[in-house]
Amino acid sequence: MEKLKQRVGEIFFPDDPLHKFKNQTLPKKLLLGLQFLVPVFEWGPQYNLKLLRSDVVSGLTIASLAIPQGISYAKLAKLPPIIGLYSSFVPPMIYALLGSSRHLAVGPVSIASLVMGSMLTQEVSATEDPTLYLKLAFTATFFAGLFQASLGLLRLGFVIDFLSKATLVGFTAGAAVVVSLQQLKGLLGIVTFTTKMEIVPVISSVFHSRDEWSGPTIMMGVLFLMILLSTRHISMKNPKLFWVSAAAPLTSVIAATLASFMFSSKLHGVKIIGHLPKGLNPPSMDMLLFSSSHLAVAIKTGIVTGILSLTEGIAVGTTFASLANYPVDGNKEMMAIGAMNMVGSCTSCYVTTGSFSRSAVNYNAGAKTAVSNTVMAAAVLVTLLFLMPLFHYTPEVILAAIIITAVIGLVDYRAAGRLWKVDKLDFAACLCSFVGVVFVSVPVGLSVAVGVSMFKVLLHVTRPNAVVLGNLPGTQIYQSVQRYGEAERVASFLIVAVESPIYFANSTYLKERGFECRIMRCIREEEELIEANKETAGLKYVVVDMTAVSAIDTSGIELLCEVRKTLEGRSLQLVLANPGGTVMEKLHLSKSLQLFGSNGLFISVGEAVAHISSLSKAHREVI
Repeated sequence: MEKLKQRVGEIFFPDDPLHKFKNQTLPKKLLLGLQFLVPVFEWGPQYNLKLLRSDVVSGLTIASLAIPQGISYAKLAKLPPIIGLYSSFVPPMIYALLGSSRHLAVGPVSIASLVMGSMLTQEVSATEDPTLYLKLAFTATFFAGLFQASLGLLRLGFVIDFLSKATLVGFTAGAAVVVSLQQLKGLLGIVTFTTKMEIVPVISSVFHSRDEWSGPTIMMGVLFLMILLSTRHISMKNPKLFWVSAAAPLTSVIAATLASFMFSSKLHGVKIIGHLPKGLNPPSMDMLLFSSSHLAVAIKTGIVTGILSLTEGIAVGTTFASLANYPVDGNKEMMAIGAMNMVGSCTSCYVTTGSFSRSAVNYNAGAKTAVSNTVMAAAVLVTLLFLMPLFHYTPEVILAAIIITAVIGLVDYRAAGRLWKVDKLDFAACLCSFVGVVFVSVPVGLSVAVGVSMFKVLLHVTRPNAVVLGNLPGTQIYQSVQRYGEAERVASFLIVAVESPIYFANSTYLKERGFECRIMRCIREEEELIEANKETAGLKYVVVDMTAVSAIDTSGIELLCEVRKTLEGRSLQLVLANPGGTVMEKLHLSKSLQLFGSNGLFISVGEAVAHISSLSKAHREVI
């Protein structure tokens, strides 16, 4: 039971989160518990005016980016634009209380918005039944938060690790292409547009609707798109000018809105946002559908968007934490993001997480704590209460330009190039995810990404590497004869290294294609060499280097015993070298160590070869 307890602790509590509570008084334990659950009580007492000044500047800076992006991403999710602003108000305040990252800027993001829009529109039309669609969006957001918080509470964050970096590169690049293609409707002023998101129907719809293209819309869209891309390029070339790209979206919205208002009689065909209601987030708890026939799609959408937003949020948070050299607790982040989405679903918000673009601006603007999120929320509050009528004449084309500028950075072609150079299998996984999203659908692309990641895990688990080792002359070091040309095989010995755990998932493969296949091939090669050189010494010993075997189960133990019997039938001795503590313990408990004898187990390959060679030499001298 002690060993089981220790093993469970290593799996689920590797950081030993309760060590701070040991040998503490009850009031101290309560305070530590409060600080653990609500981190603001940990850093809040040390907060000062100097930190506040930095957070106010950074908070107002990211607010200038969050307001136009919130409106734009809501439309990407097929939701009313006001929902995007609601989602930039309540969730950041929740995260400021519960989050452990100092630089994560919270709000709607493009990928989660796209996935939610694509999955929900397969069940309900956002135009034909907008009320039901809105209810499903809030319900999906609630289940996304519930799923995220559960992962953090149960310390099951490793679940999201099944989305590998390679598949995420392909998925996000494909999603960026799909998002950009969807914005052609706004950039060209098209009224009748396909509801599908795959590249072929979208391109087809664009050219079939050529008679709907609006000249003024295209001119305005191209102009502001060039401005936004230019400011992005400037900030990338000179990080000190981060404020240029940060202020560009809001400045573009103001300029486009003024142009639309002043020249509305000349800008025919340029569609505007229209009326946006003033006021705080209305409660939406009564809009959550827990007994609807559409509950299944809401749960599925919530889990998928929850995984994606959680992956993005934690990745962004840890990235900037490493740059600023402070720790981020992944499980706390999951609970914080989950809590803000559950609360958000009850206050007219949809799925939110940490945005890389806003977090980068927050970091460069000098944010010191999560108070910057509160400042951003305060700026959004002022907008909701007093400034909403000013967005009435905002052209939809500027929102399309903002979205394209934001998602274009998701196409990481350099990362794809590195994948091709380093690992072709990773590149294949990346390509499969990209093709699935662009040519089939976003849900299918995500399924392909998860499937390819799982396939890679199973491939490495069930097809471990087993290599033949040779001695580096003049040393006691043994390395792969394939990797090291100078490595020499030792006469009478076959040395095989297994580079994985040995258990039920790979024991059959190791038996049929690992040990025995290699042994029989080496025996054949040895016999041919003996015959060619007219030597008398043959293969007598098979040494298995178990340095990399971190674990073994009963199937693996049976495999070793079966291989030992097979080799004995051929007058060969099986020798184990350097098994780890856990492996040794299980071999001892299964009484398998007795089968190998005193000359069948050694602490290293060098010791095994030296000891057995000396015994053989002594035996020959006696004879």
